[in-house]
Amino acid sequence: MEPLNRERFNQNLKMRVRKVIENYQLFKEEETIAVAISGGKDSVLTLHLLNDFKEEFNLHLLAISIDEGISGYREKGLKIARENTDKLGIELVEKSFSAEINRKLDQIAHLYKSSCIPCGIFRRYILNKTAYQLGADKLATGHNLDDEVQSFLMSFARADFRRFPKFGPKLQQIHPKLIPRIKPLWNISEKDVGTWAVLNDISVHFGDCPYAQKSLRSKIKNYLNIMEEDHPGTKMNILESFRKSFQSSEKMVKLLECDRCGEPSSLNICKACQMREEMG
Repeated sequence: MEPLNRERFNQNLKMRVRKVIENYQLFKEEETIAVAISGGKDSVLTLHLLNDFKEEFNLHLLAISIDEGISGYREKGLKIARENTDKLGIELVEKSFSAEINRKLDQIAHLYKSSCIPCGIFRRYILNKTAYQLGADKLATGHNLDDEVQSFLMSFARADFRRFPKFGPKLQQIHPKLIPRIKPLWNISEKDVGTWAVLNDISVHFGDCPYAQKSLRSKIKNYLNIMEEDHPGTKMNILESFRKSFQSSEKMVKLLECDRCGEPSSLNICKACQMREEMG
């Protein structure tokens, strides 16, 4: 098999991301983009790609890292996040569960069937709150094609149709304090992201979260990887099916503001504050 040509691979990857940016108008010129960076390959690639488009669109970039409090895991990712933001000259704002909710994930993981539940809720809460405080116009995440398909199938399996409008490469702003999320890697496979990091000798954290193996997402991820190996193109076909079926029926959700903290919420008390009360 002919070895991959790094320059050709990079050009193709950037062209595919540019198509998503243009087709879905992920951002406008002169906007401030906050990039959620964990140090993993997906968020690091997102940071590098947006930095490549920075001059063309006259963007102002900054990065946000969240320390959930996962011993022996998150420290490595944060180190990588600092290295990459320093290399690109991008400001990095660091937040933590400890400072925001007075708990580490390691301290509360046992309270839930899956630690991904409190982790996801508090990460989204802190990311949005921080991006808003920093005056960001958009919040970019490293969700790739695999992530999107997994999330879609998880919601489909749970008959949680309310979540369908939350999928897609760009989420609309439905509340003044809710920063719209964009996903530049929406049609880029996890395999291609890993290939990019290796080909370009980019410092990334390849480790898996120690809590991930117990999650429904992990089971669906393994199943999809087997399907993709036996039937190449399965993941892209699922994504395309989702796009055709649900994009046109997107519903606007009216948001309130949490009575406790004032952050955007579909309930009078947001899930983050509900969990805080449960934890005492």
